[in-house]
Amino acid sequence: MPDKHLSSQFDHELNTVSSRLMEMGGLVESQIQQAVYALSLFVEEVADQVIKTENQVNAMEVEIDRDLSTIIARRQPTAKDLRLLMAIIARMVKSLIQNGGFRSLPSSELRLTSEMASGLLRKALDAFARLDTSTALSILKEDDLIDKEFDGFVRKLITYMMEDPRTISPSLDLLFVAKALERIGDHAKNIAELIIYIVKGEDVRHTSMEHIESTLQ
Repeated sequence: MPDKHLSSQFDHELNTVSSRLMEMGGLVESQIQQAVYALSLFVEEVADQVIKTENQVNAMEVEIDRDLSTIIARRQPTAKDLRLLMAIIARMVKSLIQNGGFRSLPSSELRLTSEMASGLLRKALDAFARLDTSTALSILKEDDLIDKEFDGFVRKLITYMMEDPRTISPSLDLLFVAKALERIGDHAKNIAELIIYIVKGEDVRHTSMEHIESTLQ
């Protein structure tokens, strides 16, 4: 009976932590959308709101760090890194808006990358809630699409900088935003790999897609 009680208590605590992680992930997803909206329409107030929300996410991170004592605790830095990425995006957007001189750059093209990144994060959080390895596998495959979008955007920025040196500084700020979005996709991939580890007990990081697919069969 005591063992059953301890097991039930553990499950309850783990479910509580998982719910908090999901809530924090939802906030981060909202921050992605707000940050890119601010960049696309040059709305500094929205960028300020992203930074303000960071305080709430910070508090949640501290609470989760305090409560976690299982393997998830040791693999939880994904949430912390996502929070940092949101701060980078918001601050770069504010810098671009305040300094001007980047309206001729293809900033609106980041909207597709942001939609892909936030979509992957949403799928990862949903898959984590259900420990869905099938969705986790699709996330691993889709992450490559974000990488290709990022590479294409970098090449385009290089062209702008070569044609007009005055765009170098704002282009570098825009590059930081693009890289942060690309990293969000990477963290969604990390969550997917963690799901597979939890369900199958095998670490599939740095392994081929063929190996991962055979692991899930």
